[in-house]
Amino acid sequence: MKTAFVYDPFNLRHTLEGHPENYRRLEGTWALLEQDGILDELVRVPATPAPHEALLTCHSAEYIRKVEAISAKGGGRLDPDTYANEDTYQAALLSAGGVLNVLDAVMTEAADNGFALVRPPGHHAVPERAMGFCLFSNVAIAARWAQQTYGIQRVLIVDFDVHHGNGTQDIFYDDPSILFFSIHQYPHYPGTGAAMEMGSQQAKGSTINVPAPPYSGDEGYLRAFEKILKPAARRFRPELIILSAGYDGHWQDPLAHIQLSVTGYAHQVEFVMKLAQELCKGKLVCALEGGYNLEVLPHCVLSTLRLLSGSDQGISDPFGPAPDGEQPLDDRIREIREIHAL
Repeated sequence: MKTAFVYDPFNLRHTLEGHPENYRRLEGTWALLEQDGILDELVRVPATPAPHEALLTCHSAEYIRKVEAISAKGGGRLDPDTYANEDTYQAALLSAGGVLNVLDAVMTEAADNGFALVRPPGHHAVPERAMGFCLFSNVAIAARWAQQTYGIQRVLIVDFDVHHGNGTQDIFYDDPSILFFSIHQYPHYPGTGAAMEMGSQQAKGSTINVPAPPYSGDEGYLRAFEKILKPAARRFRPELIILSAGYDGHWQDPLAHIQLSVTGYAHQVEFVMKLAQELCKGKLVCALEGGYNLEVLPHCVLSTLRLLSGSDQGISDPFGPAPDGEQPLDDRIREIREIHAL
């Protein structure tokens, strides 16, 4: 397998000391990837700024100007959780543009699949404002890029970040050409992602939320993938899958309590890969979202890259399974299967 990969050290410059979404997330991940040697097996693509017209497919011109202006003035707060400094606007452009370049590599068959090691993340950013550490909605922008540049008609977005991808949902809530699947801790930030949030009338059913209680764990997540994601994806027949790869559901992550393991995340990635191979010739683009334990995140990314590239090195999980038991997810799975007639 040929796996496209993008990383730009400029994105380290968007940072704020003491904030969980800081430069060390990428710095430590890059260090482990270099140490492992997997980078030699990947197809490196450059990070270039996302074109303005690509941003406009998901965000208002006024909001884009606001991000640029606050960055030009040296920074500030875009919302209570989301900061900017003098390098933030350029970093956000490179983050979105990096995902687009990985997508280009996959769509032109320069690679079979790809991973964008980018920040700031994107899935909370709504059309008119920043939110939850996110500036521009990287994955949503990439989905629109695929449709407008390559004529893709149906895109499946899978979001396994522990927080609901409210920005992605908002952008596509009226659009039946995008199937958005999010599994996330609930109730939890940002408070959205209930099972009955299904899309507007013309797009009803194109948003599938799996609000998981704390301690749902590896087994619960995989059952949800098998019982909900698989039949929904087969019914939708995507031509491309984009994965919002947030690794903040790990049992050591400080911001949530869903109790996943690195191995559990790897099995989810493997599941999505198999769906892509079955439904869209393996076309899968992954973009980093959350993940705030600085020791765990690098191993999650490394394990994902090993799977994507077909490495025989196996999963890198020095932390093992969660020490606490899991909360059964079966009742919630049955509820969502009934809601979506699966």
